[in-house]
Amino acid sequence: MDRVMWIQRSGARYPGGEGAGIETRHAFSFSGHYDPDNVRFGSLVACNEERLAPGAGFAEHPHRDMEIVTWVVEGELTHEDSTGARTVVRPGDVQRLSAGSGVRHTERNAGAEPLTFVQMWLVPGPGAATDPAYEVVRGIADGTPYALERTEAVLHVRRLVDGERTALPDAPWVYAHAVRGAVRIDGQTLTPGDAARISAAEGLEARAEGPAELLIWEMHAEPGYG
Repeated sequence: MDRVMWIQRSGARYPGGEGAGIETRHAFSFSGHYDPDNVRFGSLVACNEERLAPGAGFAEHPHRDMEIVTWVVEGELTHEDSTGARTVVRPGDVQRLSAGSGVRHTERNAGAEPLTFVQMWLVPGPGAATDPAYEVVRGIADGTPYALERTEAVLHVRRLVDGERTALPDAPWVYAHAVRGAVRIDGQTLTPGDAARISAAEGLEARAEGPAELLIWEMHAEPGYG
């Protein structure tokens, strides 16, 4: 398969969000917006940018058969779920909620400052464990890979200084989301909220144009059902 790269700009995301003080931008078909040509990329089926004003949040709601990974950009995210987890997630932390056969949770901004976070949903493989699970990795180090045990996907967090280069994984599907600053990939510059979807990625790198933060998904499988 030949390499293909498609850039989705921040302004092209689908608007969403319900309730006062909530602003959402969806990268894929989600909730009330359906696009049959944009339902997933590899095992990734959602990449939502969420902005919550102080006091705003999502009431308790269910999930199942999904791996949900959250990255806080600014502010503090208060998370509670039916596994018994009660945590505050801050910038630099990786949060993972494995919904398994079913879990309920709430997310809110209990702080005094605005909250911005990126939430990414991935479909686990067939035969994955069915019990819900929760984990927070505090202050994940730059360049440390975070593998999802229930799917063939790895998250790479890169914080780059001006001019620094980082190799992108060689993988069937690579999704690179710019969190801060600007990065250049294969002749295209990504700014905050932009994402590159790369099929058959091989031999590529990202170069920072000023200080930058980049989330990179390395994926080796598409969703399998049954």
